Amino acid sequence: MHCESAMDVRPSQREKEGIRILDLRGRLKTGDPESTLRSAIDALAKDNIVNIVLNLADVTKIDSDGLEALVSCDAQIRKCGGALKLARLDTEHLSLNMTTKLNTVFEVFVDEQDAVNSFIPGRVTRDYGLLEWVREQEQACGQISSQE
Repeated sequence: MHCESAMDVRPSQREKEGIRILDLRGRLKTGDPESTLRSAIDALAKDNIVNIVLNLADVTKIDSDGLEALVSCDAQIRKCGGALKLARLDTEHLSLNMTTKLNTVFEVFVDEQDAVNSFIPGRVTRDYGLLEWVREQEQACGQISSQE
């Protein structure tokens, strides 16, 4: 099983408390068959590094093919006994439909530390709920309306 996606920039990797973090940047969409994300996930799975956080703070767009690639990568990691979690989802650049799908399929966390904590038993985490996002959007719209 392979993840098929293309990003503008190669993801950087680092480790935090034994959890691998991939910092993704740019647009996540179908494209190059030698996808950098797919290659990174494949290499991690082969090295038995299967607890992974995708930091999406600098991702500017995810289309339906990008979502499909993320789901495929998640399935690959789960098959190896691990988990793929999302952190710092920038909802400003994503449609409500895409945000809803991401929250339905993945564990999504407000910040990176919460995502890392979710792998460690007994640690407190705050996940990013869809209801929280809707409330933020309503507040933002209310602030815009009141300023006009």
